[in-house]
Amino acid sequence: MASNIRVRIAPSPTGEPHVGTAYTALFNYCLAHSANGKFLLRIEDTDQTRCTPGSEESIFKALRWLGLEWDEGPDIGGPFGPYRQSERLPIYKEHAMQLVEKGSAYFCFCTQERLAKMQEKQKAEKKNLGYDGCCRLIDPTEAGKRAHAGEPHVIRLKVEKSNNETTTFFDEIRQKDVTYNNIEIDDQILLKTDGFPTYHLANVVDDHLMRISHVIRAEEWIPSTPKHVMLYKAFGWDMPKFAHLSLLRNADKSKVSKRKNPVSLNWFRAAGYTKEAIINFLGLLGYSSGSASERFTISDMLNGFSLDRISTSSPVFDLEKLKTLNEEYIRGYSLDGYIQYMKDTIDFAARHLSPIMSEVQKRHKIGLGFNVWTDMFFKTELEYTANDFITKETNKKQVEDTLSALAKAIDAFGKKIPTAQDFEECIRIYTDTSGLDARSTLMTVRVAITGSQTSLPLYESMALIGKDRCVQRIKQAVAYVRSIR
Repeated sequence: MASNIRVRIAPSPTGEPHVGTAYTALFNYCLAHSANGKFLLRIEDTDQTRCTPGSEESIFKALRWLGLEWDEGPDIGGPFGPYRQSERLPIYKEHAMQLVEKGSAYFCFCTQERLAKMQEKQKAEKKNLGYDGCCRLIDPTEAGKRAHAGEPHVIRLKVEKSNNETTTFFDEIRQKDVTYNNIEIDDQILLKTDGFPTYHLANVVDDHLMRISHVIRAEEWIPSTPKHVMLYKAFGWDMPKFAHLSLLRNADKSKVSKRKNPVSLNWFRAAGYTKEAIINFLGLLGYSSGSASERFTISDMLNGFSLDRISTSSPVFDLEKLKTLNEEYIRGYSLDGYIQYMKDTIDFAARHLSPIMSEVQKRHKIGLGFNVWTDMFFKTELEYTANDFITKETNKKQVEDTLSALAKAIDAFGKKIPTAQDFEECIRIYTDTSGLDARSTLMTVRVAITGSQTSLPLYESMALIGKDRCVQRIKQAVAYVRSIR
């Protein structure tokens, strides 16, 4: 018998499918399937500038590989579609206008120049940053005329800040009320100048129209939840239950990110991690199964699943523990199962590395095949020797300075995804301006990035490894060089 429980996972197609997406999806999936409810997949692609080609399909494949199948979604449809936010723009505009008509939102005509000056003034006066409510003072009729005449504008939420107003919601995982003072909450933009909604409006409208009963997401969204509560109240809608998962952390307690560790599900799959080990590991990070054994499956989690058994402490993403768990699962395969695992892993890894596979093919020899050339893509730490860096042409300080400067130069790409040509240009500019020998500089970088003086083409390898992990590897190499005595 079907229940009223409806949950969703709502990733943005902005790159490789993230392990955090799988973590959140797992607990949504378990709540739905433990209660005969529905698990939805919704694509949040309203920030078109950050969306990348192929990312959406990659998310689909990664979640399906883990066994986290959805009941409704953009690829299979459902009664409350479309399930891709970029296909729902008229819905958001209609609902934003409803709030304006109710007096719960207003047109804002402030230019970027005015907002920049406002922020500078707030910083100078050491005030909290946020919109100052300038356009709240415009008569609604006049504001409506200006908007309909085509004057560029956004629509902002009108936060009630008088009389020490507060906004409260109950967190189902923490089992307590969370309260915010409204004075701390900005008049958030709901609908942007280009007609696209912000996360806050789209999220609330979609969750209501898709009849979501529980919103299970990362704790980084806790500060946004009061804004969502205000929107539910402004629309006059019943609210879903909110549950916030503790963030996955590195050993130093920082948030798990690709700047410090691999986070792509595709990387884990190509590196040889099994879906059973990943699901088991993610479950261990956040859930008390009630069993003494650390080995369990999704089916085990479904048995007696409850939100109050999800941990409120910040779990450490211990890669060594995942490796150990993965090895246990591999050793537990039948021989046929192991052979199939090897076939699937090599096939996926080759496709994952397809941009450079022609170079692997050129170098392929018996005893010097695929793994010899590609293992370095799947290592989290490389091994070096002093002779790798210190030669007749280079000394310790020169190597340290070169690598430190290049780490900064590569990091300066920011959110851009650098190509092989970008990396080549970056290193060429450095060698030209530093006056250092290009050949020895390239060898230093090659060793830092690949762990060897002999490797696949450097720039193409760097593009596949990615900016953040290149910076991470260079910093590891700097630390090693500093330790040389």
